[in-house]
Amino acid sequence: MSDLIDSPSEGENAPEFSVSEISGALKRTIEGAFGRVRVRGEVGRVMLARSGHLYFDVKDDRSVIAAVSWKGQVSRLSMMPEEGMEVVVTGKLTTFGSQSKYQINVDDVTVAGEGALMAMLEKRKKQLAGEGLFAEDRKAALPYLPEVIGVVTSPSGAVIRDILHRLRDRFPRKVLIWPVAVQGEQCAPQVARAIEGFNRLTPGGAIPRPDLLIVARGGGSIEDLWGFNEEVVARAAAASEIPLISAVGHETDTTLIDFVSDKRAPTPTAAAELAVPVRLELLAWVEEQGARLTRAMGNTVSLRGQRLRDLSRALPRSDALLQTPRQRLDEASDRLPRALVAGVQNRKVKLSEVSGTLRASTLRRIIEAKREGLGRRSDRLRPEALLRENGRRQEKLADLSRRLFEAGTRRIEVQKERLDALERMRQTLGYEATLQRGYAVVRGDGALVKSVAAAKKAATIEIEFADGRFEPGGAPAPKPKPKKKSDPEDMPDQGNLF
Repeated sequence: MSDLIDSPSEGENAPEFSVSEISGALKRTIEGAFGRVRVRGEVGRVMLARSGHLYFDVKDDRSVIAAVSWKGQVSRLSMMPEEGMEVVVTGKLTTFGSQSKYQINVDDVTVAGEGALMAMLEKRKKQLAGEGLFAEDRKAALPYLPEVIGVVTSPSGAVIRDILHRLRDRFPRKVLIWPVAVQGEQCAPQVARAIEGFNRLTPGGAIPRPDLLIVARGGGSIEDLWGFNEEVVARAAAASEIPLISAVGHETDTTLIDFVSDKRAPTPTAAAELAVPVRLELLAWVEEQGARLTRAMGNTVSLRGQRLRDLSRALPRSDALLQTPRQRLDEASDRLPRALVAGVQNRKVKLSEVSGTLRASTLRRIIEAKREGLGRRSDRLRPEALLRENGRRQEKLADLSRRLFEAGTRRIEVQKERLDALERMRQTLGYEATLQRGYAVVRGDGALVKSVAAAKKAATIEIEFADGRFEPGGAPAPKPKPKKKSDPEDMPDQGNLF
């Protein structure tokens, strides 16, 4: 600190410092004496500022150290500190001159011991259970025979080989593998993104959407499996619309994803067994059901035939069935002549009664009424009435013609605008637009050149730029004229419907 010491004033033995000088000297002294340190303690208050910086305290039964992680460091922390957690923080000891305090700038946080991990796991388990993520009624049933199975695991481990081998033995299915890290600080975000990514796939798209997901990893210590205890993984598994099987660790290992998944498998091999049935067993069952169906149909036909024969013996003979109808026919034929004579006589009496009422005065009244009705109808058939009716119908026809012409014009305009939009899209998607950005097309002997070897074999080379073509050693070839857009005015006349 000798460079900060001023000469003592007259009559004074101690030098004078400014506030900034003494603060800077303390900062250099602390940072130089301690540098990078690891501190173990319990997390106190935790605050994530709007700026993205993380402020928290590390304490024991006697002292407290303020800790801070800047925004860029927070995203790289292996875990987020929580109040009451026992942790080991690693960072650089420094000072904060504006408040006359010292603090540790933390760039890594780890849990101190397995007991602390279990305590934090229990806390998270209670929180998620309180939100209802472990409830059985929200878990979906597994599909009986999925077409596509998505597997989230490491592509290089024995787990994926065991799963594929078991699926091949039981019932071969399409398998999509989403490679992830299965331990370490990248495990949790990668597994969560994999589950969300599979759910975002479009059914029937270029990459088929899985009907079932398997999240798998081999056994390990609680630290190795900790990525599957992270809250982000548990929430991603709970939000999955695709049924999900968790197969993390061995049978005795338990992680948070086991509680929120739709089904837990004790091992990755068991997950494959839960995913699909045994094909040979299905074939045997189908054959057995087919044999049962054949036997049932044969027995049914035999029983119905016997029943039909029994009923036929109980039916009367055809002659006996026709005896009564024949007798009724004979009786009706005997009554018919008498009925005809009686009917004619009755009609004669009614005719004589009606003819008595048809007097001359009655006939005249009827004729007058008919004449008046005929006169009213003749008024409607006069020329002026016909002209008025014809005028109304001509106006209606003209209105319909005008509306039809306007509709046809609007449709032609819409089709023209659509054609123009398609032409603009064609020009945008064509390779000429790419040439405008500084790219070029190389052709050799008239064919497209995609490699150095093809260029060396070509006898002639032609390079097309945005403003024309160029042959090395020759004059630039003229730029081909763009095709002229079809103009509706140049189209052949379709005539007018009106």
